[in-house]
Amino acid sequence: MSFEPRSLPVDAAARAALAAQGLEYRLIDPGDTAAVDAWVDADQRGFHHARPRPEAREFERRVLGERRAHGVYDSTIPEPAVPVATVSSWPAGLSVPGGRSVDGWAVSSVTVAPTHRRRGIARAMMEAELATASKAGAAVAMLTVTEATIYGRYGYAPAAKAATIQVDRRRARWSGPDAPGRVHFVEPAGLADLAPALWRRAVARTPGEIDRWPAIRDRVLGLAEPDSDSSRSLRAIRYDDERGKPQGFATFRVTREPHQPGWVEFDVLAAATDDAERALWRALIEQDFVSGTRGLLRSVDEPLEWLLEDPRAVTVSDVTDHLWIRIVDAIAALGARRYGAAGELVLDIEDPLGHAAGRFTLLVSADGRAVVHAADGAAESAPRRERSRSRSTSAEQVGSRARTAEPRSLKLDVRDLGSIYLGGVRPSVLARAGRITASNAGALDLADRMFAATRAPHLSIWF
Repeated sequence: MSFEPRSLPVDAAARAALAAQGLEYRLIDPGDTAAVDAWVDADQRGFHHARPRPEAREFERRVLGERRAHGVYDSTIPEPAVPVATVSSWPAGLSVPGGRSVDGWAVSSVTVAPTHRRRGIARAMMEAELATASKAGAAVAMLTVTEATIYGRYGYAPAAKAATIQVDRRRARWSGPDAPGRVHFVEPAGLADLAPALWRRAVARTPGEIDRWPAIRDRVLGLAEPDSDSSRSLRAIRYDDERGKPQGFATFRVTREPHQPGWVEFDVLAAATDDAERALWRALIEQDFVSGTRGLLRSVDEPLEWLLEDPRAVTVSDVTDHLWIRIVDAIAALGARRYGAAGELVLDIEDPLGHAAGRFTLLVSADGRAVVHAADGAAESAPRRERSRSRSTSAEQVGSRARTAEPRSLKLDVRDLGSIYLGGVRPSVLARAGRITASNAGALDLADRMFAATRAPHLSIWF
């Protein structure tokens, strides 16, 4: 899904709803520096960040140049050029089980000033983003959240967790295999050209990761503000396999008080192979003059404790929902991923906003490939009908072997579909919580096996 995101029109429903409140809903022109700077100030204020320095402001201008950003404006306030609400978005691929990617719509920078609460601003912006995602042909929308009670009302649901992994250096004795390649210290800036390709390979290994973009690369490599203390303290390591080919990298900092052991802290570890993942972890935990290593936004299914003599050297904390997704096109989303078992399952999806509502038949063959049909003639746009028809034509023969005489069925909300989509939550768990209704126990057992993923979903960045 490659196109200029600002080419889509401003959502008319959101514009009308906000105009009724005396507010203006506006698409930001990245060439209007004054408008961009005012938008950035509002966004930074909304997340309680300091006003950016000149170098950081220039970086934020570049970031906004890659996105579709909207502001909500109130002409009656003392500074009417500064929006009272912000949102930004862009097309991005989402990794799904089976090493594949589905077209997604990433949503970020959602802020509403406390002076303008309870005026329908957030609802107008969020519903507009879903309408735009649908027009863009996205199968899912996705975001990371600071407040877990806001986005469910728009059909989003937690789909991948993240955790802080802490390792006690005194107890961390490596017992895993030695890597066949080597780890090297490198300058972070030297990874700029290499990082995107390694990231793409690393992302494909794990459901829940999204495509990176240049702004993320510059931020994690310290290129956004290269002269800041934070960037100057950044260190980088790279793993090369036995043939000398780079297969992964990590960036980290050592935080400490003067003359005291510090902590190795990192939130970037991109590994295209298992050897690279193990070698980078080992290099990060076997540092001298530190009390331990702390990895942020790590998977809840890290192999680290199985690589140390004392698994209690590893502490997992701050486990939280991190990636939230919203199914926009049920046929495209369900047809994109691979499944863990063959079978036929009917899904009755409730969606108050209508995007993914309907009755769908999910037919999976022995190799995990799926054919998806709108079982009740659920309304689809012409492009989706064509996409569905072409997918069915190419995969019908593959899926026919899995057809059963009496299809089993689940009744679920679009939020519940989002939670089980990447394999992070079993359908039977949501059934126990009263959120999914199954036609029989066999339907739940089949759904658990079908939606299972070989690797826990995980997102290793904020966006």
